[in-house]
Amino acid sequence: MDPRRTALLTIDLQNDFLHPQGAYGRAGLGASAIAALPARIAPLRDALRAAGGLYVSAQFTLVPGPDGPLVAPHLKALRPFLGAGDFEPGKFGHALVDALHPADFTVEKVAYSAFYQTRLDFILRKMGIDTLILGGIVTNGGVASTARDAHLRDLHTVLLTDGCSAFKDEVHAATLTSLGTVCEQMTCAQVIARIGGLA
Repeated sequence: MDPRRTALLTIDLQNDFLHPQGAYGRAGLGASAIAALPARIAPLRDALRAAGGLYVSAQFTLVPGPDGPLVAPHLKALRPFLGAGDFEPGKFGHALVDALHPADFTVEKVAYSAFYQTRLDFILRKMGIDTLILGGIVTNGGVASTARDAHLRDLHTVLLTDGCSAFKDEVHAATLTSLGTVCEQMTCAQVIARIGGLA
């Protein structure tokens, strides 16, 4: 892992997911494990930047339409509370949480994977990145999909075992097991130690 060729990528650590006044907070959805992620990831981000690496935030986006946001049918059924202004670019809810703001690059994503129909691959290639440190939410959704897509692109991927989370602990644990053949897995502290030894 060369820190200068490494990027930290977080998935969906946005106000609409984590902040009490965000879309999920207003709907009464949340988890303490998810709320704890930004503070745990921030020191790693700082260590990587100090060693010459990058921080990229991939942020779930609902594109505004004439009759409300463009929401996939499965998501509309799963999260009927989502409405106008939620996850909309430029709005409070779409923004990266304060504890991690600002990112070096921000990628708007409309589906699970941060690579699907986004400029992420372009950014990583232009910046000479060959190693991806991955965290965020949810482990079984956007994180897993992005990890698999990174693997297909021959990116060395390190999944943060305590830097990602799901709404249920057992789902998080099962997903880590399923991704064991796809990416290396380390805690935030372990990655910080490795960066410190290589910087």
